[in-house]
Amino acid sequence: MLKEFKYNQPFQLESGRTLPGFHLAYTTHGTLNEDKSNVVWIFHALTANSDPAEWWDGLVGEGKLFTPEKYFIICVNMPGSCYGSIGPLDLNEATGEVYYHDFPFFTIRDMIRAYQPLKESLGIHKIHIGAGGSMGGQQLLEWAIEEPHTFEYLLPIATNAQHSPWGIAFNTSQRMAIEADASWKEKKADAGIGGMKVARSIALLSYRHYETYGVSQLETDSNKTEKFKSESYQRYQGEKLAKRFNAFSYHTLSLGMDAHNVGRRRVSVEAALKTIHAKTLVIGISSDLLFPVKEQKFLAANIPNAQYEEIHSFYGHDGFLLEYEAMTEIIENFFRKEKAIITNYKQQTTNEI
Repeated sequence: MLKEFKYNQPFQLESGRTLPGFHLAYTTHGTLNEDKSNVVWIFHALTANSDPAEWWDGLVGEGKLFTPEKYFIICVNMPGSCYGSIGPLDLNEATGEVYYHDFPFFTIRDMIRAYQPLKESLGIHKIHIGAGGSMGGQQLLEWAIEEPHTFEYLLPIATNAQHSPWGIAFNTSQRMAIEADASWKEKKADAGIGGMKVARSIALLSYRHYETYGVSQLETDSNKTEKFKSESYQRYQGEKLAKRFNAFSYHTLSLGMDAHNVGRRRVSVEAALKTIHAKTLVIGISSDLLFPVKEQKFLAANIPNAQYEEIHSFYGHDGFLLEYEAMTEIIENFFRKEKAIITNYKQQTTNEI
């Protein structure tokens, strides 16, 4: 069920800019139990919406890993996006005009700080499981550091503690494509949309892998000299995103991702990760070019008692959205072992008494 949360108090961003308030769109599935101990908070990636049952349908839904029959599942649309939360196409109350280019970018830290009042309004003090991939995983880690005792379990997938120079370069190239669009400087909802189509085609090269294209876009006609499947696929993906997204949100969200660094204004990245108290399972994708597994191994090495598992996939970074069976098996095994540890501990405690 899609809902809206309104925060009507001044909200200061890391940049120093203060908003008079904000609104968030969020989706819930399932029912909050009496002691509010069944919360699963899912964080979406760059261009997704607040309903994980749509974009993570292999993991979220009745009979799935995260079933609403057991859990109260919540996901918030990121500020800056175009699926209901405060964004660039909203009215700026200070000027009475649409934000457009003047919309303040939210860092990952700003985003999770915007979620905290929503959590409080729902009376949630503890989140049983936090899960997210890519930019969603960045939010999850930031929140787990900001509030070390809020999460019981963390499932960061194909993500990192600090966005890499490689990732920033990809995002910069995408923003350059948008900025090169002659319409980008115009104050209208579809400004820069042609550039965003190009940006999306650039992004796909980082989301997938050489092997992915080698299987899905392989030509069978050896005499072909034009109109290749790969070309058609790149153009199709750009057109597809243009039907549901806007260049302003794409531009500002990529800036927020680039600013991700859990060590900012803290002692260090390593020190920040070591403050996490939640039991953590870090998952990497073997063929991920954008968030290579070395970044997930780094997380597991610095988060206290974290475990690391790797999914072997030819899908690249997008494997976190597609490898449902592998993720389900890995996560179920993790919780099965955790349950066994808790049971053994209780038995030992009882025997000692």
